Amino acid sequence: MDRVIDTIEWTAAIFVGLVALNIFVAVILRKLFATSIPDAYDFGNLLLGILIFWGIAATSYRGTHITVDLLWSAGSKRTRRYIDIVATLVLLFVVIVQTYTLLDKVLVTYRDNVLTYDLHLPVWPFFAVAWLGDIAAVILISIRSWRLIFSPELIEDHPEEHTSE
Repeated sequence: MDRVIDTIEWTAAIFVGLVALNIFVAVILRKLFATSIPDAYDFGNLLLGILIFWGIAATSYRGTHITVDLLWSAGSKRTRRYIDIVATLVLLFVVIVQTYTLLDKVLVTYRDNVLTYDLHLPVWPFFAVAWLGDIAAVILISIRSWRLIFSPELIEDHPEEHTSE
């Protein structure tokens, strides 16, 4: 299970690198050589979309996404666990619905033959990779939910418990 989690997190990290590389190369080409990568803007947008969905997968499992812990921090250990379980199950439901709707977007983009501006490349493969990121999020949130309910010792503590402010 941990190998699947690590693979998904590494995939998200790779897309961070691809987005940064696209921006870096586009800026260098534009500033130093007065030229550009064909479809650099489209690639940037599409890669950023992929990054967002794979990032959702990575942050959702670790619980490092943005949270509001006013009630959580005031509760007992048992209350905190229940809040974590409910919040994770709500997140799982939302991401499942999002995954379903994104699949529809992938299929519509494929049927409509949407292409990039310069190179006329099909856009649907980028949408499909983003959708796979959403699938990864469903898998990781499901694992987190299972572990929160049945094996809470396998879940890393909240990062904010370790900060000294």
